[in-house]
Amino acid sequence: MTAPTLKNDVFLRALLRQPVPYTPLWLMRQAGRYLPEYNQTRAQAGSFLALAQNPEYACEVTLQPLRRFDLDAAILFSDILTVPHAMGLGLDFLAGEGPKFASPVRTEADVDRLQVPDMGELQYVFDAVSLIRRELDGKVPLIGFAGSPWTIGCYMVEGQGSSDYRLIKSMLYGRPDLLHRILQINADATVQYLNAQIRAGAQAVMIFDSWGGVLADGMFQEFSLAYTRKVVQGLIREHEGNTIPSIVFTKGGNPWLEDISACGSDAIGLDWTANLSQARRRTGDRVALQGNLDPNVLFGGETAIRQQARRVIDDFGVVGAGGHVFNLGHGISRFTPPESVGILVDEVHSYSRGKHQA
Repeated sequence: MTAPTLKNDVFLRALLRQPVPYTPLWLMRQAGRYLPEYNQTRAQAGSFLALAQNPEYACEVTLQPLRRFDLDAAILFSDILTVPHAMGLGLDFLAGEGPKFASPVRTEADVDRLQVPDMGELQYVFDAVSLIRRELDGKVPLIGFAGSPWTIGCYMVEGQGSSDYRLIKSMLYGRPDLLHRILQINADATVQYLNAQIRAGAQAVMIFDSWGGVLADGMFQEFSLAYTRKVVQGLIREHEGNTIPSIVFTKGGNPWLEDISACGSDAIGLDWTANLSQARRRTGDRVALQGNLDPNVLFGGETAIRQQARRVIDDFGVVGAGGHVFNLGHGISRFTPPESVGILVDEVHSYSRGKHQA
């Protein structure tokens, strides 16, 4: 079946640093708990995992924010931990505790048992991608995503989220050989996973290195960025005649922007601590930049939202030969008033036109 013509390709063109009429906008976690319709759908599904593993439900919650807001991209509703779950680690989401693995990877024997999962175990994700593409009917592009090998490894070794990363850092310093084996398996799995999303219909892909910023200098390059680079290098760059752009987002990655910009991705996501104009100078417009409004601005009221949106756009400056995708510096809070998102979208689209020549 021939895919419908893309009606709004501003997001894709911005990632490739091509002329666009305004700065495109999407939000990390835009399909999520701040929307009452999402909470209703999750209640129908019965659990977060049931929601993510059902293509029809995943499609529904992916489309919900696009019905409310004039966003320039959709992002697949899923979770970065689907890959280690398919490896047999036993993922569950406990109320008030977040994700937790029944069988974390901590010993040499655990590592020896680890292998790239059969992508058939993740077919529900690819089915969701295909269904979302059909339902979007060319309205906006669809973003696929995965966690970085390091971030996935953190969850696999710690067994859940962590405040000090003691277990995985103990492995990093005490048995780096084991950690390198985990990360190589994760990189191989992530390449297969993202490429399957692309074949199913994803028009751009994003790698979330949520915990790269907890590493020391030198350790980041060896244990996080090196494996993110392996993923980027393994990605399908063109599918059905279209370029598939990639975005790498490292929370806390500002100290290493020059290194990250050399990993081969088309764009770098920035958290709210980074200065966009400095980041642009440091990367020399070799990559597009994505970001980077503090998510808590959305609690400040209309005047603050409009002022801070303009500040981010002014910080990037006249686009020229660069590329800018407006986003939050991290995921949207579950407590965000939906009307605040509408104000943000309006301000970004209207104000940014003065920064573009197209």
